[in-house]
Amino acid sequence: MGTAPLIFNMQRFSTHDGPGIRTTVFFKGCPLACAWCHNPESQAFAPELMVDEERCRSCGLCARACPQRAIEIDPERGVARTDRARCTACGACADACPQGLREIAGEPAPPPAELVRRLLRDRMFYEKSGGGVTLSGGECLAQDIDYLVELCRLLREEGVHVAADTCGAAPRAHLERLLPFVNLWLYDIKVADETTHRALTGAPNGAILENLAYLAEHGAHINVRMPIVEPVNSGDDDIIAAAEAIKSYAGLCPVSLLPYHTTGNGKYARLGRAAPAGAFAVPSAQTMEHLRDLLRERGLLQVEIGG
Repeated sequence: MGTAPLIFNMQRFSTHDGPGIRTTVFFKGCPLACAWCHNPESQAFAPELMVDEERCRSCGLCARACPQRAIEIDPERGVARTDRARCTACGACADACPQGLREIAGEPAPPPAELVRRLLRDRMFYEKSGGGVTLSGGECLAQDIDYLVELCRLLREEGVHVAADTCGAAPRAHLERLLPFVNLWLYDIKVADETTHRALTGAPNGAILENLAYLAEHGAHINVRMPIVEPVNSGDDDIIAAAEAIKSYAGLCPVSLLPYHTTGNGKYARLGRAAPAGAFAVPSAQTMEHLRDLLRERGLLQVEIGG
């Protein structure tokens, strides 16, 4: 087994990442860089410092704790400023902050058996609700594949339903090895047009669609999920093209339309990054219903908003 992947969050009692009550494990690191990403702390394959500067009281404890001397108090604003180029995300400042305004996004995952032990604490809720465990990210399939296979194997041995929430940008061999252990594939399709996909995510979508076809051909249970972002993919032509791509590569599988939200925008400042440059907007309820109806007219009858 290679290097342990990083986990930046574990969300218990989730009801949006597959059926029933679930625990969603968020792995850190993604091969895509979606311009509208609402979890920017999930993108890099390394720990990152997140700071809430607006609430800083300039006590100076973080600056004194930093072994890299990367923090100083801004005399004009009275807040602790971090030199990101010198910061190693060691976590010393987070431990020292009395207000909890500093945190490290991403810590090494425990061994698979230990992670399974923690996940099984909620077995009762999984069993009563028809839920289970969802592997998400970032991109779960971009992590150490030996780790993922062992984790999923142990969960299946315990009778736990396993879902993989994936963008599909992963080596085919990873899908092949995980196929026997994953009950449900929550598969993101963002846009059908390859040029647009490359411009907005940093990568083409050819391999993503081919991986979707591979799963469908091998009998995988697939739920395609489409994030709807105005004006990126909310037009009639966009959704019709997506419908034809889904039918071509995965057949008449269930589809979930996920409206874009802005709740993650504040994370960019906490990471010391600029917010997304695009003028992205939340689609209206009427737009979502219209797109759902368009998909149904194209033969995809199992379409829901949200989920």
